[in-house]
Amino acid sequence: MAIAEELSALRASTLEAIAQAATSADLEAVRVQVIGKSGTLTGYLRSMGQVPKEERAEVGRAVNEARAEVEEALAARKAELSAAELSAAIDAAAVDVTLPGRAQQMGTRHLINGIIDEVSDIFMGLGYKVVEGSEIETDYYNFTALNAPADHPSRSMQDTFYVRDLSGDTSRVRGESDVLLRTQTSGVQVHVMEDWDLPIYMIAPGKVYRRDVADPSHLPQFHQIEGLVVDRGITFGDLKGTLDYVCKQLFGPERKTRFRAHYFPFTEPSAEVDVSCAVCHGEGCRMCKGTGWLEILGCGMVDPNVLSMSSIDPEEYSGFAFGMGVERIACLKYDVPDLRMLLEGDMRFLRQF
Repeated sequence: MAIAEELSALRASTLEAIAQAATSADLEAVRVQVIGKSGTLTGYLRSMGQVPKEERAEVGRAVNEARAEVEEALAARKAELSAAELSAAIDAAAVDVTLPGRAQQMGTRHLINGIIDEVSDIFMGLGYKVVEGSEIETDYYNFTALNAPADHPSRSMQDTFYVRDLSGDTSRVRGESDVLLRTQTSGVQVHVMEDWDLPIYMIAPGKVYRRDVADPSHLPQFHQIEGLVVDRGITFGDLKGTLDYVCKQLFGPERKTRFRAHYFPFTEPSAEVDVSCAVCHGEGCRMCKGTGWLEILGCGMVDPNVLSMSSIDPEEYSGFAFGMGVERIACLKYDVPDLRMLLEGDMRFLRQF
């Protein structure tokens, strides 16, 4: 019978195609071609109406047997291909445990933040409190309350960035606005003297801003740590002892300190503090410009006018104040020749610390 022969030939060719299918995609293509909605074997079932009645039963049985055999072969081959493909995927994703691992680079605190933390720890060990303030300050707290009125010549050394009126009035420029980016964290000290009960032992780390051109020794934005002590019976000897101890904690017990007379508007008497050069040990070299000393901070006894403006009786209380540049401390401690290197983000440099 012609139909039986066609079915036999179709079954044989289909089983051979199934056996030769190399991938699941190839196998699916065979399935669709033979038993899909428009498949060749499915076509025989749809054309049963055209088969003579006396042959329908035999043709139907032959088609169903062929379909069952094809489906069984498809399922078996699909299981084989799935297992082979899974094994290949596992092999491709396998990790060679004999290879050395790739260690992740551990992050650390930036050198500037590390110095702030180190100095803060030293002072907290002495009983000081760490206070943060706003980076936007008024002219009064940044200058006037620190004994530097509008006509004081010291203001020209701390020219800064003035903030325009928040209402949108752009006519208020430097000289008219009384709001500015702070040039020093000393304003925090004034707030503390106004708000805290006495005695006061505090330091104020934070960012400050000045209209300096960036060069190896200057930055328009840098970090300061300023400190203040107000109590009964505070003397210049307390100031010297405190700062000598701090310098030895920062730079090493073998380092020496010296105090040179200087001028600051908010302290009297005032001094600049130097630490002996670590490179030449005080003998003189290029690092210290032949002096044997490196300047690190300024300090002095709080001017009575500053105490009075904060409603503290200078006849009963005295105190001292000091301020240090964090970037300068970092460069002096680790012999960094250029302040700008701290801010360039070069990981080859920063990972050294």
